[in-house]
Amino acid sequence: MIGADEGCTLGELVTQLGGVLSPETTASRRVFRFAAIDSAGLGEVCFLASPRYLRQLGACRAEAIVLREEDAHRAPPDLTRIVVPDPYLWYARAASLLHPPEKPIPGIHPHANVSSEASLADDVTIDAGAVIEAGVRIGRGTRIGAGCVVGRHSTIGESTLLYPRVTIYADCEVGSRVIIHAGAVIGADGFGFARAGSEWVKIPQTGRVRIGDDCEIGANTTIDRGALDDTVIEAGCKLDNQIQVAHNVRIGEGCAIAACVGIAGSAVIGPHCQIGGGAGILGHLEIAGGTIISAMSLVTRSISKAGFYTGIFPLMPNRDWEHAAAGLRRQERLRGRGRSPGIAANATSDPVLSVDTATESKTLPKTNPGNVPEPDPETD
Repeated sequence: MIGADEGCTLGELVTQLGGVLSPETTASRRVFRFAAIDSAGLGEVCFLASPRYLRQLGACRAEAIVLREEDAHRAPPDLTRIVVPDPYLWYARAASLLHPPEKPIPGIHPHANVSSEASLADDVTIDAGAVIEAGVRIGRGTRIGAGCVVGRHSTIGESTLLYPRVTIYADCEVGSRVIIHAGAVIGADGFGFARAGSEWVKIPQTGRVRIGDDCEIGANTTIDRGALDDTVIEAGCKLDNQIQVAHNVRIGEGCAIAACVGIAGSAVIGPHCQIGGGAGILGHLEIAGGTIISAMSLVTRSISKAGFYTGIFPLMPNRDWEHAAAGLRRQERLRGRGRSPGIAANATSDPVLSVDTATESKTLPKTNPGNVPEPDPETD
């Protein structure tokens, strides 16, 4: 078995993953891990996926480097090369071979609390302090980490891994081959309240959370249960740390969402979207499949046409920012009067800018690029 302890030869990696090894006489060299180009040494392999690191090749001392054919001639002549179409993807797969996941010893720790009414496959692992409530069903090869809580009547598929202190509330569904990192909370109540004069009346959240197969949920991410229908994360989604997914959100298959994104209630995100860190998505919006949203963008309207969208204002000195924001506000006023605002006709950004001074706080109107319909007034 290939693993970090015994490593593997370059020839074994190329045989399993493809690529052209040059020179072939280095096939028996053994490697144990990947490292950065400027720090890799004996027993380590590196990869070149971006031209920004080309300048580091001259001093590279790795056992081998993985790169594209068009970059191979740039490597020092004495450096072993593995030529592949996509070095980053090759690295991902090779790293998985060099560092296979730990195989737990099946069984229930004596300090775990497992209901007699739960149904567990024979080779499930339940670590110390975990609580498995009545009616829970857990599939083969799944590991429940220390201190996890799986609420009543929830189901977890096969070969799923819950790291320590994951909480899954009652009636939720988690698919097979899912990884949920420490501190994540699945199925807490959505933020639903009705106003009654000066008070708030809590609305029972009677939906569930359903997470599809092959998903990964980052540490301290929270996915709220639906108010009526379910909150759904479809198969193959990758969610980073500290993401908030509100009630009744639906995220299509194969989406990748970076850390600290906030998705408000009932938003629908199409399949294979990519959302940068810190972005915010208002409620009751729909985002077309295949859309890419830049980090820190605020999405206030539905996106009906897939594309690359940015809704932030570039960083600049505060005084310059105030002048630029005021200029945009004047342009919008001129637009409303039917006069040309004098901005580029092919602008694709969709900024929402707030100007805060000692005497005023105003939200500027947005520039609509033409393919973004008006939002639903509901934003929870």
